[in-house]
Amino acid sequence: MKALPDMPPVTWETADTLIEYEQAVARMEAHVDAMARDEAGEMVWLLEHPPLYTAGTSADPADLVAPDRFPVHASKRGGQYTYHGPGQRVAYVMLDVGKRGRDVRAFVGALEDWVIRTLAEFNVDGEQREGRVGVWVVRNDKPLTVTGQPPEDKIAAIGVRLRKWISFHGISINVEPDLEHFSGIVPCGISEHGVTSLVDLGLPVTLQDVDVALRKTFDETFGPSR
Repeated sequence: MKALPDMPPVTWETADTLIEYEQAVARMEAHVDAMARDEAGEMVWLLEHPPLYTAGTSADPADLVAPDRFPVHASKRGGQYTYHGPGQRVAYVMLDVGKRGRDVRAFVGALEDWVIRTLAEFNVDGEQREGRVGVWVVRNDKPLTVTGQPPEDKIAAIGVRLRKWISFHGISINVEPDLEHFSGIVPCGISEHGVTSLVDLGLPVTLQDVDVALRKTFDETFGPSR
C-alpha cells in the first residue's frame, strides 16, 4: 500500500491530552471530507482516549458484559466491541486508499504488518491469524491450553472505515492500559483468548517509545511521512 511517487508525505499529529471519542470521530470525519475535496492531505493522529467501549458494525450486544461500567459508543468502523483507555496508543489513519491501490483487504493487511513491524522494534513477535483481525502474541510463558497449545493474547486491535476510498479509524496497541478494563466486554467477540500489553510482557516501554517505532515502521510500510 505504498504512496504514489507524486503524493505528498503523510503528516503526523500527537495529542497531549485524553481525547473524547465523539470529539475524535468528528475531527476524523471533517478531515476525511476535506481530503475528498482535495483541501487536506493524508494524516496519522496519535492519541489516547479516556476509558470507554466502542461497538463496531458487527458487534453482538451479548458481548457487552458490563454495559454500565464505561461509556459505550456506537462506531461505524468495522469489527465488534473494543476497549480504549489510557496507556493504549491509538493511531487513527486518514489515508487515500483509492490512490494506494483500492484494495481494502491489502490495506487491512498493511495495517497489521505495520503493527507487527512496530512490535518487532521491541523484540516482540506479533502474529496474524486467519479469521481474527488484529495482532496476537503467543504466550509461551503461560500454561498450555486444554488443546495442548500455548495460549495467545491479543496485543493490538484494528478497525477501519472507508469513505470515498479514504480511511479513518485505525489501530490500537496496548502499551500499558489497565487490562482488567477489558473484562467488561468480549474483545472483538473472541472469548477463548486473552489480552496483553507490552508492559504485561515485561517490557518497560512508554507511549513515546511506541510513537518513535510507529513513525519508523510506517515509512517502511506505507511510504514517507513528515
